[in-house]
Amino acid sequence: MSQERINIKDITPKEFNPKTHKGGDDRFNPSNRIYVRAMKGAYQQLRQRMGWLMMGLFLALPWITYNGRQGILLDIGRQQFNIFGTTFWPQDLTLLASLFMVAAFGLFFITTFLGRVWCGYMCPQTVWTFIFIWFEEKLEGPANKRRTQDGKPLTRALLVRKTLKHIAWLAVALISGLTFVGYFLPIRELFADFFTFNASFLAGFWVLFFTFCTYGNAGWMRSIVCIHMCPYARFQSAMFDKDTYIVGYDVARGENRGPRSRKKDPKELGLGDCIDCNLCVQVCPTGIDIRDGLQYECINCGACVDACNQTMDKMGYPRDLISYTTEHKLEGHQTRVMRPKLIGYGVVMLAMFGLMAYLIATVQPMGLDVIRDRNQLFRINTEGLVENTYTLKILNKTQQNATYTLSVEGLKDVEWYGPKQVNVEAGEIFSLPISLGVDPYELARPIVDIRFVMEQQDGDDVNRLITDSRFIGELR
Repeated sequence: MSQERINIKDITPKEFNPKTHKGGDDRFNPSNRIYVRAMKGAYQQLRQRMGWLMMGLFLALPWITYNGRQGILLDIGRQQFNIFGTTFWPQDLTLLASLFMVAAFGLFFITTFLGRVWCGYMCPQTVWTFIFIWFEEKLEGPANKRRTQDGKPLTRALLVRKTLKHIAWLAVALISGLTFVGYFLPIRELFADFFTFNASFLAGFWVLFFTFCTYGNAGWMRSIVCIHMCPYARFQSAMFDKDTYIVGYDVARGENRGPRSRKKDPKELGLGDCIDCNLCVQVCPTGIDIRDGLQYECINCGACVDACNQTMDKMGYPRDLISYTTEHKLEGHQTRVMRPKLIGYGVVMLAMFGLMAYLIATVQPMGLDVIRDRNQLFRINTEGLVENTYTLKILNKTQQNATYTLSVEGLKDVEWYGPKQVNVEAGEIFSLPISLGVDPYELARPIVDIRFVMEQQDGDDVNRLITDSRFIGELR
């Protein structure tokens, strides 16, 4: 029997690598925890300001009062969407569709031009994640300290700090959940009812649901959402080209990497400008090494740019070894900003925006639906007139009570049985049954097209709405 040794593959897990702050080489494994190192710099300052702006708008908008009512209230139960004095109804949902189209093509345009800057600077997942990391930094210490602490037995002092951290996370998550639900329910009543335990089951359920979603996404999952769950990370490559601005590493300038003294000339040592400090990896919220090239996990937050620029300043080297650049520029070619794909997305975005603006400008502050009585096409009343019965559904889309005047066109000497002026409360639908009577000799045809006209006096202007219907006479 042969005594030759059989070669085997060593599959022993690799030990923790402190330079990359991730265990092993599997950067796609959600169980690899990322300890994000805090970083200051121009791009991080911009990111923080954008984050606070988005957070501030989110928290403040539902508290704004307009004409004595909540400025933004998306009342799903009553199928009314009240936005600063105007009430939109389900029949106005073409506006929502146009808004989504503008947002989609706006995202395509920005992504083609500047890559995933939405993810890095304004995405709610990123904003809330960095807020949670800020609490973690303040209560448990910097990334290296947190990594060391988590590798040791839990002490009482660390337990207290971790408990305070989770309390802070839950507090932020609860305020976020209450605010989000406050866009759909009156927010002042919601806060009062929730903290006095008088909120309805559904209101309490949704507040707690979004609280724990925020707590889980921003506190525990973090980059897992960006890498494994967000669809945008998967289809963004369809919008990228070699002229898209991305966070990139200048290989020609940086290689070969290696540590060295500031007094040494890297060219004499056969080295590039990269000193292999790995700060770019340690500050990355998704834990990638940007020096490996463009990766779909990169959210263009610019943290690695700030980290590398600070290192270059300390070494006395030129900045922007890692920078916002394009693949063409990294290859030594000229970047083309204006190109067919970008222009196409821009044109479509502007067209969709124009359509949305037109739809908003033409939204009527009132609505009128006419329903004929289908049980009886017509009848001859005591006066010998041909009579048709209708139900007028009058919709007041504003947030103030309104008075409407009604009339009919298309018939001569018509008798109107019912009120011709009605008062409708704000955001209400008023049902008005009326009848029309016409002398049969005035009817040239058995079926006559008519128009119901509703008018509202608005200062010096008159809002006028016309709805078509039919008047049916005797069939001869």
